Amino acid sequence: MDLEVMEDEIYEISSELYEEYDYTSKSKPSVNPKGIVSQLPFNLPAYSITDKEGDMLIPRRNRKKSEYDEFLDIEHIGSTNLRLVGLQIWRGALLLADWFLHHGHSLSQNDFILELGSGVGLSSIVASMFTPVICTDVDRADIFKTIRANVMRNAHLSKYPVEILELDFTAEQLPEKISALLPKIKLIFAADVIYDDHLTEAFVKTVKRLLDIPPQRSILIALEKRYVFTISDCDTCAPCYDYFLESIKSLSNVIMEEVPLDFPQYFKYDRCKELVLWKITSKNQ
Repeated sequence: MDLEVMEDEIYEISSELYEEYDYTSKSKPSVNPKGIVSQLPFNLPAYSITDKEGDMLIPRRNRKKSEYDEFLDIEHIGSTNLRLVGLQIWRGALLLADWFLHHGHSLSQNDFILELGSGVGLSSIVASMFTPVICTDVDRADIFKTIRANVMRNAHLSKYPVEILELDFTAEQLPEKISALLPKIKLIFAADVIYDDHLTEAFVKTVKRLLDIPPQRSILIALEKRYVFTISDCDTCAPCYDYFLESIKSLSNVIMEEVPLDFPQYFKYDRCKELVLWKITSKNQ
């Protein structure tokens, strides 16, 4: 898949998903002129509601006649060209958000976690309920302003800070600040960052750089397999996903395992069979 050929193609996946569930609240102001702010409902796991003394860890809003405990206010764009897909909301981010709600209590509050290709910051905001987060992306189309606005909109949920930094997969080196923080980063995560072979190659190189630096750490990658019909195969296949697997498996000194999706679903979305979650860990260093 050639990025230059497809750069002007419009993707409507996120728009269709959220129109189906009527998430969008168009009355809320957005940073981006084309942006909308959606309310994404979710339930809280029982352990996250109170501490050992019975005090509320996360205050619930009064949502009468609602089956959900809470919601995120997330600014995003319903459809974009390929270059700006980070401004949409993707199911992989919601899958990671579910993972954090279920496993977040086991994360260390003395370390950082790092998100790659954060988009509008949804997964980072949920993760910040449990541990300090470094949220990264390429700052184009005012995406950092959007992330900051989303963090502020949901400040009542965050228990820990979210720091926003630029990290470009195509750069030759990691940003100096991220390199300095790596000894305190044990977990890295990313959602739906694979949609073009050139970007996949750059992403995998970034993964290798992050895993090669001690101490040992893991990367969680949530992806949705996107099937297309190819004339060469005369069949449907997921070429971007297949190329990603091939590229990761070519790395030495890593362990790759698929994570079972048997944890509860807290957010409202279609956890379809095409969603997968991979854990890539550096071998003992």
